[in-house]
Amino acid sequence: MSSKPVLTPKAAPVDMKFEIVVIPVSDIDRAKEFYQKLGWRLDADYASDDKDFRVIQFTPPGSGCSIIFGKRVTAAQPGSSKGLYLIVSDIEAARKELQDRDIDVSEVFHSEGSAYAGTDEPYLFGQRRVSGPDPKHGSYRSFASFHDPDGNGWLFQEITSRLPGRIDPATTTFSSVKDLANAMRRAEAAHGEHERRIGGRDDNWPDWYAEYMVREQSGEKLPE
Repeated sequence: MSSKPVLTPKAAPVDMKFEIVVIPVSDIDRAKEFYQKLGWRLDADYASDDKDFRVIQFTPPGSGCSIIFGKRVTAAQPGSSKGLYLIVSDIEAARKELQDRDIDVSEVFHSEGSAYAGTDEPYLFGQRRVSGPDPKHGSYRSFASFHDPDGNGWLFQEITSRLPGRIDPATTTFSSVKDLANAMRRAEAAHGEHERRIGGRDDNWPDWYAEYMVREQSGEKLPE
């Protein structure tokens, strides 16, 4: 009589929340002024009593990750941080917000095939940049770039639906009122197509909206 092997329960993995990126700058106060101008939240500006150490922390709107810079916080060359991604649900709105704050930001560009950017942004994948947003408005495909005064490189990337497995399908969250509103607008447009297919009004539209928004974020097949 064979016996089944006894399985030893495994402990759940420890949460490891990625919350800080250190960026190298040459002029602390100039960098502080720039990131304040972006509209990012200033979390801390701390200096030691002997002024030999200083750390400044900013957090982008809706972000779970912050940046820090200052004196004696990194030995990296100022401006050497590249390919710092800021995920947005509306690339044109994100770009306009920076323009309204008098920040120099590139035009919106998109990928062509597997080439994602131009030679002026070598920290992206590929060597070809195509002007304008992705014609099909696909997630992960439209970008805009800008730099801080030291040349640290930032990228907006437009994502409206995630690839499967990128987020917990049991959890649906929106980082801001604007992101939630944009998700509802996409659901509204898709629901209009749904009503045209069924040939009339769908009285169960709240459930359809909810299912669409949850599936879109988790990368599942969208309802029809």
